[in-house]
Amino acid sequence: MCLGTPMQVVEMQGSYALCEVNNSQEVVDMMLVGDQPKGTWILNFLGAARETMTAEDAEQTILAHNAVSDVMQGGDQVDHLFADLINREPELPDHLKDLVPVNTSPSKS
Repeated sequence: MCLGTPMQVVEMQGSYALCEVNNSQEVVDMMLVGDQPKGTWILNFLGAARETMTAEDAEQTILAHNAVSDVMQGGDQVDHLFADLINREPELPDHLKDLVPVNTSPSKS
């Protein structure tokens, strides 16, 4: 399984960037996302940035990674790492909402 890792650009170096997350640095190929200013969050897959992301999305992804790590080590207390999902109904992305049939069952009287 391959998980993308959010990383923050420290400095551009040609078509690569020195990126960092949790005090760990890596040189990342930036060809797919282009030059990015210092502080930009990118999603790194196997040494290549696949997309830029907001700080909020990066934080949520890092928390999800932490949950996976905790579960792999035998932990089962991960709800706090998904605070954005707890106690709310799931929502479909806009591009899928039109594909769901409207409930057309007759109402009970």
